[in-house]
Amino acid sequence: MTTQTNSSSSSGSCCGSCGSGATVDIEGVGVTTTYKVSGMTCGHCESSVSQEVSALDGVTAVKAVARTGEVTVTSAAPLDEAAVRAAVDEAGYELVGRV
Repeated sequence: MTTQTNSSSSSGSCCGSCGSGATVDIEGVGVTTTYKVSGMTCGHCESSVSQEVSALDGVTAVKAVARTGEVTVTSAAPLDEAAVRAAVDEAGYELVGRV
């Protein structure tokens, strides 16, 4: 799976994430896991989840998509699901499980 990055320079947007999925790209490659998250409805939701999950050790990229309820995480090594669950919970949403 390819990690995508939004570029604010071409869109003129402050973050480029509203309605298109929030992406935080810190480094680049690694293990990619997709999770199902309930409760996300908009770009702000995507940004909140992305911000919390990207703070986990080893995470190199996060893409949250409210429309599908999916959060794709790339990390240097497999993540502890309990840590991902706690990060999603901190953002105010519920981790349903892996896709």
